[in-house]
Amino acid sequence: MFGFLNCHKPIGFSSRDVVNVIQGQLRGQRVKIGHCGTLDPLADGVLLVGVGPAAKLVPYVHEADKCYRGNFRLAAESPTGDMEFEPTVYSDHPIPTTEQLAAACQTLIGSIEQVPPAYSAIKVDGKRAYRMARQGQTVEMPARQVQIDSIKVLEYQYPDLSLEIVCGTGTYIRTLGMDLAQAVGTVAVMTALTRTRVGEFELADSITIDQIRENEIESMLMPAALGVSHMTSLSVDAEECVRLTNGLGLSPSRQPTPGPDPQPLEIAALTPQGNLKAILVQKNGCWYPKRVFPDAGGNPASSINQT
Repeated sequence: MFGFLNCHKPIGFSSRDVVNVIQGQLRGQRVKIGHCGTLDPLADGVLLVGVGPAAKLVPYVHEADKCYRGNFRLAAESPTGDMEFEPTVYSDHPIPTTEQLAAACQTLIGSIEQVPPAYSAIKVDGKRAYRMARQGQTVEMPARQVQIDSIKVLEYQYPDLSLEIVCGTGTYIRTLGMDLAQAVGTVAVMTALTRTRVGEFELADSITIDQIRENEIESMLMPAALGVSHMTSLSVDAEECVRLTNGLGLSPSRQPTPGPDPQPLEIAALTPQGNLKAILVQKNGCWYPKRVFPDAGGNPASSINQT
């Protein structure tokens, strides 16, 4: 088995719960699995799970952009920034217009500095921040750089606001909503969060927990190459596949077509059929295999109803 499961994680499930269901289906088989990016139990949406050798692609999937739909309530705040605790509502806060919100969205696009919420899974001094916060300790959260590609107002009927956000890994959507609210003179809590896309994996094509339980895992795998579609790639023929399998590099003349990254540190080697053969790194002007994968690059998902 070699590929990704595009899972629809439901509200109330942790990412680990989804992995446990998959492991239950694979009981007795020595197959590695790993999920690509945690979703909180209060959120739902796309959760990618690498199966077999694709589990080693998790760090590369993290580099793909992600799309979220986040719902927020303005003039309300809670310790966690979401609805885990009953929010405090402020009736005297200003009511921003749609135009003001749209303008504020533009100020948050690009590489920005974000302070994660204290109620997060980030480790501070070796301890989970949310555990320290729940014990009443003051947690100083370190700021981090995150990439925000776009923020769009989808719906707005005060005090409820719905945003579509395309961003890079490590972004805290609830914090982004709180920063947006602050920019228009108020506060906000996140009332719902759905991850609608990771790279090329769309929520519309995801499989449910029931489908995972009722079908063969291998029949639902998506091609591993989809997980690295954001990377610069190079097509390799049968002879080059043999070289890569044996740990040998490619000819110095074999260079990828220039992509968004002018000097990629790693590239994906694809067969003419579009299957992922290897992840390559450059040494002395040649591309050498860092990871080599089975000849079958992942099976297209079967025709089961994926809703």
